[in-house]
Amino acid sequence: MIPYGKQHITEEDIIAVTEALKGEYLTQGPTILEFEKKFAAYIGSKYAVAISNGTAALHLCALALDVKEGTKVITTPITFAASANCVRYCGGEVVFADIDSETYLIDIEKVKELLESQPKGTFSGIIPVDFAGRAVNLEAFKKLADEYNLWIIEDACHAPGGYFVDSKGTQQNCGNGNFADLSIFSFHPVKHIATGEGGMITTNNEELYKKLLMLRTHGITRDENVFENSLEFANGTENHNGEYPKWYMEMQNLGFNYRFTDFQAALGISQLKKANDGILRRRQIAAKYYEAFKNLPFIKGQSSVIEGHAYHLYIIEVDRRLDLYNHLREQNIFAQIHYIPCHLMPYYRELGWKENDMPKAENYYKNCISLPMYPTLTDEEQNIVINTILKFYN
Repeated sequence: MIPYGKQHITEEDIIAVTEALKGEYLTQGPTILEFEKKFAAYIGSKYAVAISNGTAALHLCALALDVKEGTKVITTPITFAASANCVRYCGGEVVFADIDSETYLIDIEKVKELLESQPKGTFSGIIPVDFAGRAVNLEAFKKLADEYNLWIIEDACHAPGGYFVDSKGTQQNCGNGNFADLSIFSFHPVKHIATGEGGMITTNNEELYKKLLMLRTHGITRDENVFENSLEFANGTENHNGEYPKWYMEMQNLGFNYRFTDFQAALGISQLKKANDGILRRRQIAAKYYEAFKNLPFIKGQSSVIEGHAYHLYIIEVDRRLDLYNHLREQNIFAQIHYIPCHLMPYYRELGWKENDMPKAENYYKNCISLPMYPTLTDEEQNIVINTILKFYN
């Protein structure tokens, strides 16, 4: 069986988790902070906050940026539903902008059209997605966001290790916080770094960082510098010696239990050591797919070979997609489809979205198929995938 994605767990990973399980902490311990610091260093951001999963990370980002009823946020229809749902969790309104047919990313020209069609102040933010691992040019989106006073949440779940090159020729890593207010990552098993479940938020904004730490843990803080209740109340007596008791804490916001565990963090640290090797292998696999399928008549489009692409997915657009998908499954090759356009999910149809609203995204969906892509995919297995596809069309 050849799946479309697969985790790579080594003996080193197992040892790291075992050591964590033998330690003092299973959760809320020092290994989490260690992972956060190492991940921030890898990405190039100032701060990182480990979260229970990528969806929870998106939710907390929306909360931290004060998304609420009446808030309008723009995102892409070609993404996992959580990129849009996080706005709805907070009562906001999702407005979709169509994709670029070549990059499969949200089309900045379509975003401009939306912004220009409404008075300034109508929209509050943009959630661009580094879909499949291809980095959005956030420098361009930041310029647009500044013009319209918008925040940016970068959904980089597909793109740790990915980057784009800015107008000055500088490599800008996905999630480094230079252009986005907040960025999020996922550590689901098929992603670049696997911790079972898990996610991370990165930022360069200290105020947002502190807010996220509180929201992650029920809205509770133990930082006496921000306590609001009096010393007398906290101690239950006037004889407080000018100090809050060590056991005292305050719930200052309606937060959530979106905490990460120490043994997940231990696995994350171990996986992080292999991240660069994993990216290199993914790029090798992508290059081989590209060469195998370029200029063939049944190919309508493909992910191609792009500098900075992190290749969580390798996508081809083909004729007879359903027949190919079924044929691959018969050969124990489990390709996947990414994604059914969000705006055509029944939930969003009930909110008024309909077919032909996003013609490029809908046309992409009719033809797209994601091929097996993971670092432990062998050359032999990839050859089987390629030859099975070629024989099907020949």
